[in-house]
Amino acid sequence: MPTAHVAFVTPDSATKWKRWMLYSPLARIVIFVALFVVFSALTGIALHLLLGIDKAMLAGKGATTPMLGLAQFLIRVVPTVLAYVVLVRLIEHRPLRELAPRKLLPQGLLGILAGSLLFSTAVGLLWLLGSYHVTGFNPHAAWLPALLMTGLGAGIGEEIMFRGVLFRVTEEGLGTWAALLISALFFGFAHAHNPGATAWSSSAIAIEAGLLFGLLYHVTRSLPLCMGVHAAWNFAQGTIYGIPVSGLSADGWLVSQRTGPDWLSGGVFGAEASVVTLTLCLLCSLGLLAVAYRRGTLVPPAWRRR
Repeated sequence: MPTAHVAFVTPDSATKWKRWMLYSPLARIVIFVALFVVFSALTGIALHLLLGIDKAMLAGKGATTPMLGLAQFLIRVVPTVLAYVVLVRLIEHRPLRELAPRKLLPQGLLGILAGSLLFSTAVGLLWLLGSYHVTGFNPHAAWLPALLMTGLGAGIGEEIMFRGVLFRVTEEGLGTWAALLISALFFGFAHAHNPGATAWSSSAIAIEAGLLFGLLYHVTRSLPLCMGVHAAWNFAQGTIYGIPVSGLSADGWLVSQRTGPDWLSGGVFGAEASVVTLTLCLLCSLGLLAVAYRRGTLVPPAWRRR
């Protein structure tokens, strides 16, 4: 297995305590979490002092004003980016290739196009099956708060957490298959407490998004691409098509409703709990998996690489 497929390899000169307490996958994940907690607290203090926004306002699941949307964007993005940069640059001592500044715009825009097309395809299929219906148009939809929070905020913050850290670091230790399973399960569980969530919706999120984004990162090694797909998926779902985003109510330009059984429409959780969306994303995941097989990039566990 060529080490080029793995972002970080423990230095041969590392002492035993560093191997376990600094460089092991579990240690690096714990370090990231600790850094994230510290930076989140500092960001929250800064927002309170500069914008007068307190914890209760930040704890809300939705943003109703541009200022609150900006605050929720900052509390999601700033701590994760800072924690990740410290992890990569000061702990792993390597270039930030998967989040290089020169890649942010071109790969991010490519991801936005792909994410918009993917969710639009899901909506088109629901419409053809008689489940999705447009009942009106809302030109006053609060698109900016949604873009900042459920779009860019969730896309950037969650992709760093779940793909940049959990998937990547687990893959370096346990291999690609274990990393896909673990990161997908955690991603599904992270949405288990959203409004309208069920065991089925959490499983659907784990399969359609957890596996898809994990494989997308594995094949491309690009966080901006994953961020763009994630952000566009959320924004298109809620603000363009007026469908709840992972159970969160949507204020969309298109006023819509979905009919039919929950397995088809997704129910109150939204189209992400629809078998149509699940099947579409699963087919995309299988395509990415075929690419990984053809390239021979699937990473075996660390003990087999040795």
